[in-house]
Amino acid sequence: MTGDTERSVVFEWVSDGASLAEARDLIAAFGDTSPVDLGFQALETELATLPGPYAPPSGGLLLVRVSDQAVGCCAFRAAPPCDYANAAEVKRLFVQKRFRGLGLGRQLIEQCITAAAVAGYDSLLLDTLDESETVRALYASLGFVVIPPYCFSPIAGAHHLRLSFAGSGG
Repeated sequence: MTGDTERSVVFEWVSDGASLAEARDLIAAFGDTSPVDLGFQALETELATLPGPYAPPSGGLLLVRVSDQAVGCCAFRAAPPCDYANAAEVKRLFVQKRFRGLGLGRQLIEQCITAAAVAGYDSLLLDTLDESETVRALYASLGFVVIPPYCFSPIAGAHHLRLSFAGSGG
């Protein structure tokens, strides 16, 4: 597949401008492709107020571009009040279907892990669906472990995960 190997891949932290509009479109696509209604997460409000909680210094919103086209995103923010002090929460890991299998999701989450650690957090939390076996395997390969629910989720079978940063004591 010569065309795939010749594509340039660029990661970009965004907070405004045209890149923010692209991130909004990708997060909307994430919501549209979700097998559950994400209304309980106030997705419409999130889209209307981006970057919102994903703005630095306490958060980050990352895009990945392939040949100058935004094809995926991942974000982190301060976690909601819960049993895990000084934790960030990963949200909206999404790669367009035709770009899956290229390792972009792994690179997105790895960069969010690094950025959250640099921002001073002790751990990362996330929730994912039972149907999301591939992404759960990705999280497990990066060291995330299953924890009791840290936030409200009306979704039966939701999985809650945590990655504690080495040396954080958490």
